[in-house]
Amino acid sequence: MDTAQNLQHHTDLPTTPDALFKRLDDLGILYTTWHHPAFFTVEEGLEFEKDIPGLHCRNLFVRDKRETMFLVSAANETKIDLKKLSALLDCGRLSFGSPERLWANLGVRPGSVCPYAIINDTAQAVTMVLDDTIMRATTVNFHPMVNTMTIGVAPQDLVRFIESTGHTPLILDLSATAPEGE
Repeated sequence: MDTAQNLQHHTDLPTTPDALFKRLDDLGILYTTWHHPAFFTVEEGLEFEKDIPGLHCRNLFVRDKRETMFLVSAANETKIDLKKLSALLDCGRLSFGSPERLWANLGVRPGSVCPYAIINDTAQAVTMVLDDTIMRATTVNFHPMVNTMTIGVAPQDLVRFIESTGHTPLILDLSATAPEGE
């Protein structure tokens, strides 16, 4: 994506990175920003993340057949079996939400899913789930609505941001959702 396309890609978001940074500033949340080439998977990001201190995290946007939606944030290393996750969340069988549903509910595109996108869930239709590993880190790293940047914050500040949107995150031990033999 060239620079002009990348700029347009950012400006059509319901909450742009700059708007997110302003919200963090307004809340008194300190953050560090890193710029890097776009990456869409944990594996693609490994090369760029090695120079960024803190816990690197991934995000899953999932839903069950009753259309109950969850945004799950966990350490990159946390393995998650969706069957076990559905049991932990006491919901129906989970599957990944479509790009259209992701956009409609969280205002981000695949590859840019992050807990900050919960700000766009004004209908309070998505439940935010944080792996308890996140809460034990000094700094946690996520994309700020786009996958060409990473920002690091203290986990308590991440929770404060989520709560400022009217959501109360579920903080769960997701190690129980690891696939058998992992």
